[in-house]
Amino acid sequence: MNLHIKSTKRKKSGTNPFLSVVIPAYNEEERIGHTLSRINQYLSFKRYDYEIIVVDDGSSDNTVALVSKLSHRIKNLSVIKNGKNRGKGFAVRVGMRRAQGRIRLFMDADNSVDISHLDEFIRWLEFGYEVVIGSIKIGEGKAVEHNGVHRRLLGSLANFLIRALATPRIRDTQRGFKLFSAKAAKKIFSRQTINRFGFDIELLVIARKNGYQVKEVPVVWDNPAGSKVGLTSYVFTLVELLRIALNRAVGKYNF
Repeated sequence: MNLHIKSTKRKKSGTNPFLSVVIPAYNEEERIGHTLSRINQYLSFKRYDYEIIVVDDGSSDNTVALVSKLSHRIKNLSVIKNGKNRGKGFAVRVGMRRAQGRIRLFMDADNSVDISHLDEFIRWLEFGYEVVIGSIKIGEGKAVEHNGVHRRLLGSLANFLIRALATPRIRDTQRGFKLFSAKAAKKIFSRQTINRFGFDIELLVIARKNGYQVKEVPVVWDNPAGSKVGLTSYVFTLVELLRIALNRAVGKYNF
C-alpha cells in the first residue's frame, strides 16, 4: 500500500485528510478531555492532515458539551451524538462510515493504548497490510491493569474461547486500537452487525474471511480504573461470539 505520507498535507478545503481517528465515548467527560489533548499534541507535529471524530453513544453526562467546547481549539475535531446508547460497536461503525481519511484508526476514549503507537502501525500498512491491530499477547506487548485481578482471569478465558471459535491465529482481538486502510474500512464496516463488545471479533472475522491481511503489533495497554466492562459484558460477548460463528458459517460476511 503506497501511502505517500509526505505529500498528504491538505492543499485546499474539501480535500480528504490522510488520517481519521474515531473515538467511541459513553459518559467519558472525566477522561475524554485528556485523551483529545494528547492526540492533538501528538498529531500537531505530523506533516499529514487529519480529522478526529468522537461518537457519543447516548451519554447522560457532559461528554458532548465538553467535546464541542474543545473543538474550538483542537483542529478538525467533531462530535456525533447518538440519541441513545447502542453500544461501542455501533458507535465505531457510525464514526468509520463518517470518516474520510485514507487510513482510519479507532481508539478508546481513555487512551489506554497511547496514540504514539500510530507511527509503527502506519509502517505496517506501507508493507502491504490492510488491517493492523494492537496486541498485548505478542512480542513486547504489555498490560497494566487497574481494575482487579478478576478482569485478567475473565479476559484470559474469553481470549481462549475467541481463538477457538473465531480467530485461531490472532492472539489478541480486544485492544481498542485498530488501523484500517480506507478500502478495508469501507468493506469491513459495511458487513459489521455486532453493536457491543463482540464487534472487535466480528471485524477481524470479516477481514480474514475476505482475504485481508491482519497484522498484530505489540502495544502497551494501560487500563485505568473506572472501566465500564463488567461481568455481564463478558457474558454478552460470549453470546455475540456464538452469533459471529453462525454468521460466518452461513456466509453472511462474504463480500
